[in-house]
Amino acid sequence: MMVKPIRSESDYEANLARLEDLMDAAPGTPEEDELEILATLIERYESERYPIPMPTPLAAIRFRMEQDELTPRDLEPYLGSRARVSEVLSGVRPLSIDMIRALNEHLGIPAEVLIRPQPRQQATVELTKPAAKQLSTWGVLGGGETFEKFMARALGGDTALALLRKTRTERTNAKTDLVAVRAWCAAALLYSESEAVFGRFDPKAVTTSVVRALVGLSVYDDGPQRARAMLAQLGVILVVLPHLPGTHLDGASLRRTADGVPVIALTLRRDRIDSFWFTLLHELAHVVLHLSGDRAFILDDLEISSSDVIEQEADQWAQDALIRKELWDVFKQKGVYTSMADILAFARRAEVNPAIVAGRWQRANKNFRKFAGLLGHSAVRPNFPEFGRPRIA
Repeated sequence: MMVKPIRSESDYEANLARLEDLMDAAPGTPEEDELEILATLIERYESERYPIPMPTPLAAIRFRMEQDELTPRDLEPYLGSRARVSEVLSGVRPLSIDMIRALNEHLGIPAEVLIRPQPRQQATVELTKPAAKQLSTWGVLGGGETFEKFMARALGGDTALALLRKTRTERTNAKTDLVAVRAWCAAALLYSESEAVFGRFDPKAVTTSVVRALVGLSVYDDGPQRARAMLAQLGVILVVLPHLPGTHLDGASLRRTADGVPVIALTLRRDRIDSFWFTLLHELAHVVLHLSGDRAFILDDLEISSSDVIEQEADQWAQDALIRKELWDVFKQKGVYTSMADILAFARRAEVNPAIVAGRWQRANKNFRKFAGLLGHSAVRPNFPEFGRPRIA
């Protein structure tokens, strides 16, 4: 392992490429150590070279309102009367010391953000340089195009952009760049326009037998591609698109504003068979159960646990879809005494790829070394030759 400091853009690009190669490093290996060091170096370089500006007090309050689904009325205990809340949210009234203390204590908004002066005119929202460069490379961001214009073009106008600003973002990393997240969603929707679906999506058509047939495709080497074709028959588009710097996403379930077609977008952040199928089924659960009304975007970093009801429902739906509960309840009694032969035999009985069983066993037993060789490392991306090189003509 030979890791050097990042001193230039060329060093930065080389380290990003190396980081991609190491994303599936097995736990406890020298490659995993290198991955952690590279991630730290890249994060430090990005924060120093392309710092994300601290939000204004009003932006921080509105973000917390979106995140916790708060209404202006919910702020009255911290800001005062309804009229006073309205004045604060419109930028007419500055925050008092008592307001700052209440917002910090009860809503967890950092005091150092709240004490900043509120500018009279909000600065234009901009992408970081690395995110803009990636979008340009993909052919979705035009030269000189602003973030707002790009979003309006991709989502179909201000109404869709307002919906995306209301996206449920609880299951995102604390360091997530939400501007880049929104841009990634827009890019995924642009790519979806080149994919065909066959018929209108009907949640009722996703029956138990249909889900079992979808999961059964996992036993094939080209199972991910077969899954994409089957979803298209159901009226759902599957898009694979690398994550942008600062997004920390595994996937998202989206709905196109123009025609309502549901889109499952995956980053393949973990190029493993077990991760692919769980993420796919998790997002499909959102499509079937949760995409409705003004909820057109649901984002997921599946490394983060969530108390959100819809996330727990999607986790359980995916888990039961991949391995039937009655089968798993019997198998899990073997516990730590499970052998590789047991994993393979159970996978045949459950009619799923052994990687799915191995991954489930690891999480259940909190042992991420045993059966690591069965997880199907680097076996998913070859199914999507456009991955890492997406481009819109």
